Amino acid sequence: MHSTPKVSVIIPNYNHATFLQQRIDSVLNQTYNDIELIILDDCSTDDSKAIIEIYRPHPKVSHIIYNEANSGNPFIQWNRGIELAKGEYIWIAESDDWCEISLLETLLTGLEGNNRCVIGYCQTYCVNDDNSIKFQTNHIRLSEYLNGSKFINDYLLPSNPIINASMALWKKNIYNKITNRFLEYKLIGDYYFWIELCTYGDVFISGKILNYFRAHDKNVSFNSYENGLTYTERIPLLKDMLARKIIDEKVYMIALKKAYSLFKCNAKGITKENMGKIKKMFYYYSGSPFKLNLFYLKKSFQLKAKKWLRL
Repeated sequence: MHSTPKVSVIIPNYNHATFLQQRIDSVLNQTYNDIELIILDDCSTDDSKAIIEIYRPHPKVSHIIYNEANSGNPFIQWNRGIELAKGEYIWIAESDDWCEISLLETLLTGLEGNNRCVIGYCQTYCVNDDNSIKFQTNHIRLSEYLNGSKFINDYLLPSNPIINASMALWKKNIYNKITNRFLEYKLIGDYYFWIELCTYGDVFISGKILNYFRAHDKNVSFNSYENGLTYTERIPLLKDMLARKIIDEKVYMIALKKAYSLFKCNAKGITKENMGKIKKMFYYYSGSPFKLNLFYLKKSFQLKAKKWLRL
C-alpha cells in the first residue's frame, strides 16, 4: 500500500465478532483496491480481537486500534478514524454489515463523474439474522446527481434514504468545513452529518443495491425507533438546523410534522413514559399541538409515514 491511498475505509467495531470476518473480507475483496483499512475496536468483550489480529499482516491494513474504555458513542469512533485517514475519500464500513465487491468502484466512479459531488451512496438490503430481507431501499433512477440543498429538502428531511453509513462514500476534505455537532448525538449523529455534508455540494445516487445492512438485537438504530428515543434527538436537531438557517421555518414545520407522523405510526412499542416525554417535545418545538394532531389525522400522511418507515 502506498502512502496516499484514494479511499480510507474505517471499520468501527463493538462486539460484532460474529460478523467481522465477512465485513473485513467484503472490504478487502473490492474490485477497486486503492485503499487503506483502519480498524477500530471500542473495547469489545467478545472474540473481536482474535478475528481482527488475523488481518494485522495484510498490506492494506494501516491501523488497528483498541480502546481501553468504551467511548459510549459510535460517532466518536468515526472521528478518530477520520483523523487517521490519509485517503481522499472516506467509507465508514459498519462492522456488522457487508457488501458487493463493486460497491466502492460504483460510488467512486459516480463521485468522480461530477467534481461538485461531496457524497455518493447506493441502495441497501436490510437483512434479518436468518438472512431474510426485512426491506430494501430504492431510487427511481439507476443513477442520478442532485443538488445538495434539493437533496436535503426532498430526501433527507422527509425520510433519510442514507439509513446506514456503509452505503455511502464521501470526500474527506469537506470534513474540516463542517461542525463537530454530530458528535453530540448518540443515535442520529449520522443524520446530522449527512445534512451538513450536503450543504457543500452535490450528491451522487446509485440505484444499485450493493449493501447489506443487518437488523439484529444489538442494532442500536432499530431499537431506538422501537423505543422512540430517536425522536428525543431528531426534534432538537431540526430546531438546530432552523437556527443555523440550513432550513427555513416552512421546511422545519413540514419536517417536524412528518417526524410526528412517523412517531405515531411507530408508537406501538414505545413505553408510556417515553411516549409522554416525546409528545411534550413535539408540542414544545412546534408551538402548536393542534397543528401536529391535525396533520397526523390526514390519511395520506399516515400512508406516507408507513412508506418512509419501510416496514
